[in-house]
Amino acid sequence: MLLPLALLTGIAAPQTALEREVIAEINFARTRPREYADQLRAYRTGFRGKVVRYPGNPSGLRTEEGRRAVDEAIAFLERQPPLPPVVFAPLLAHAAADHVADQGPRGATGHLSGDGADPRDRIQRRGGGAYVAEAITYGPPTAVEVVRQFIIDDAVPGRGHRRTLFAEEMRFAGAGCGPHKSYRVMCVVEFGRTTSGNY
Repeated sequence: MLLPLALLTGIAAPQTALEREVIAEINFARTRPREYADQLRAYRTGFRGKVVRYPGNPSGLRTEEGRRAVDEAIAFLERQPPLPPVVFAPLLAHAAADHVADQGPRGATGHLSGDGADPRDRIQRRGGGAYVAEAITYGPPTAVEVVRQFIIDDAVPGRGHRRTLFAEEMRFAGAGCGPHKSYRVMCVVEFGRTTSGNY
């Protein structure tokens, strides 16, 4: 398998502002969970039933669970000890961008690529390992909204995105964000125990 020059040389592909901001916002939540909980308290005041309005989205966002999921996230964050920040990993970012490039033009969703590849397959195609986890949003256009969606995890059984973001063993991450045919924008974050997704 031929690997891209950027991967072989360790040089990262240029990250967009949104991709950098997503990693920074993840690190804010991981390192200062109680401060993040305070932000969610302010956010929850915008709910009227299951619709929440907030700066940047005056028309409102319809949720499935309403305040209940936000309250659960706040309680989780109050118990969550601070964690080390994730470190940017170029290989993980490349794999995240691969998924955006595959799904965005087709308007597809989910963790499987058009050819059936899952997150582990995408990392391995880049020369990495299989010990990775993936979180995806469709629609949120800012880092604050992307990470808030991961943490609240409205209508996601088991709160898998939240658990991934706060998994202590996941010390590295890379984000890929780009246009999406149906939802305008999507962001993918790949998390790994190592820079390459190896154990």
